[in-house]
Amino acid sequence: MGSQKMFRQSDFQLRTIKFGVFDHLDDSGHDVGEQYRHRLDLAEACDRAGFWAYHVAEHHGTPHGLAPAPNMFLSAMAQRSSRLRLGPLVMLLNLYHPLRAFEEICMLDQLSGGRLDLGIGRGASPIEMEFFDVDPAEAQDRYREATEIILKAMQVDRLDHHGRYFDLKDVPITLSPVQRPHPPLWYGTAKPDSAAWAAEEQVNLACIGTASTVRGITDAYRSRWAETAAPGAAPPLLGMVRHVVIADSDREAMDLAGPAYARWADSLIYLHRARGIVPPPGLSIPFAEAVESGRCIAGSAATVRDALLRQAIEAGVSYVMSLLAFGDLPPEASLRTVASMQAEIMPAFEVPDAGASSRG
Repeated sequence: MGSQKMFRQSDFQLRTIKFGVFDHLDDSGHDVGEQYRHRLDLAEACDRAGFWAYHVAEHHGTPHGLAPAPNMFLSAMAQRSSRLRLGPLVMLLNLYHPLRAFEEICMLDQLSGGRLDLGIGRGASPIEMEFFDVDPAEAQDRYREATEIILKAMQVDRLDHHGRYFDLKDVPITLSPVQRPHPPLWYGTAKPDSAAWAAEEQVNLACIGTASTVRGITDAYRSRWAETAAPGAAPPLLGMVRHVVIADSDREAMDLAGPAYARWADSLIYLHRARGIVPPPGLSIPFAEAVESGRCIAGSAATVRDALLRQAIEAGVSYVMSLLAFGDLPPEASLRTVASMQAEIMPAFEVPDAGASSRG
């Protein structure tokens, strides 16, 4: 599925593209309270600019994630926005009792007026699981059982469940989400293996990797969706994650993005370094490689627009998820990127035939 693949109009419609934000809330070097305020200002700007959603990662014991209780942070964000959808990506269900997770989910959907997009997952870091005395070898089965309980709780008045990890007896269910039967679900992946399950369950995907890697995931998703979806059903969003910095010139943007990305990448492997563990291959790559592979896009508005157009077509996505704030990138630089995306990037994806000259 390399960059030489020919794309047809039926493969991809630019007018279907939405834009969102993905945020680790990694350490910026500011006071933590000040960093939170900067991010809330950013979310407010994204709300005004017409971004679709703001997704927040969950991490523990590491400067790579300073929002270990993402639902708490998102509840504050809900009060600073009116249209922006909000959600954890992902809520690490292995680290919650499922009843507590269910109640938090209902509260956040209610506080946001039904704007919750719920990312769920088992967690990718064995080190973080062990902080909570969760055996990584049991993570997948425990996650599946927790998911089953949470979704069941949204359909009943009293909850009973007797499983391997959790036992709940006649629990009164007094909360419910605004969105029924449940808020839209999200899952993060870098592998096509997850696509079939996500398509069968109508789960939105956040994909990580190069455009060609993402294309393998989105093709697998669409193939399974075509086999299992009800006639006329609207397909979930298929997204790719990219670091994005826009400035007046390519050089200025690269000068801003380089040091900030290096700090972000350093925090990504903090726990491995602290424990003397070699990080998995490809977990943290140098800035030059991130730019070359297209995973970090920094430049003028025209440069970023053209790069995102090419990658969105090649990857076959319907959703672009930008890391607009990372490392020690100045808050004003993130706000400038938001303004540029509103004025010069998003309109290029709204023209129905804009992709005709971009396909090759």
